[in-house]
Amino acid sequence: MQMNPIVKKDIRVQARSMRICWGLFAYEAIMALVFFLAMFLFQQENVYSNTNIYSNIVMLYPILAVTQIIILGVVVPIRTASSISGEKERQTFDIMMTTSMTPFSIIAGKVMTAMIQGIFFVVAGMPVMALAFVIGGMSWAYLFWFLAIAVLVSLFSASIGIFCSSVCKKSITAVIMSYGIYVIFFVVTAIPNMICNILGYTVTGNQVTMIFYLINPAGYLMEFFIWTMSGYSSVYEMLAFSSQGVKGSQLSAAAVHYGWMALSSILFILVSVFFLWIAAKRINPISKRKARKLAMQNQSS
Repeated sequence: MQMNPIVKKDIRVQARSMRICWGLFAYEAIMALVFFLAMFLFQQENVYSNTNIYSNIVMLYPILAVTQIIILGVVVPIRTASSISGEKERQTFDIMMTTSMTPFSIIAGKVMTAMIQGIFFVVAGMPVMALAFVIGGMSWAYLFWFLAIAVLVSLFSASIGIFCSSVCKKSITAVIMSYGIYVIFFVVTAIPNMICNILGYTVTGNQVTMIFYLINPAGYLMEFFIWTMSGYSSVYEMLAFSSQGVKGSQLSAAAVHYGWMALSSILFILVSVFFLWIAAKRINPISKRKARKLAMQNQSS
């Protein structure tokens, strides 16, 4: 299968630029800072308790994993939010539209480039995270689960950024809009469940509001890391407010956890594809034909 030309071009340009080297240096510096800070706190805790410091090494996994997820969530939208709008600002958008690629291929190429760069940074941070598995005794399967989560976060963040980039004419406006959409997914989707808890609604009302919680990134990550570290499902407890809820059924906490994670992952993928579809629609095929016609006129003249 031939690689997307936009992905090939962008990766080639980035490989020759010092920007990605400095970006990787900054990424590793943040990871190292978080690592040494965590080790310092573990050592201080060990002074006032009888626990072995090596038993705390396992906590490096969620600490470093959350750090990487936050970096991805911040950096990837900036990368994609300036992709289409940046082409317009540099007045190279019409040239890009003269290619034989479909609008969706152009959008997908921009998103894949940002995802590859993000995953490259995550893989670069794996040696530090591996300490939690070598010393802490955790299952290596959780490391690969985290890589899958990182890919999903990169796709979701990149799709939001490319959507805003196709809507806005300025890159700075697209970046601000991307973080505004973040607020909707992180905060607004959690409000119905918070209202139900405050008003004291039980099973039925809470289960309805949990539908919105399915597309809440914070709840998704919290469920994943809590289950990974303790085998405890926060969603199972949130759904089981009475004996008539999930606890009253034959479903186990593991079944609820894996079912919830699978359904939530599918919804995040569908939302991401929806953003990509809208972004492709924003690149009007009529404009593409006009760009080709303009290019032919320039060649003939």
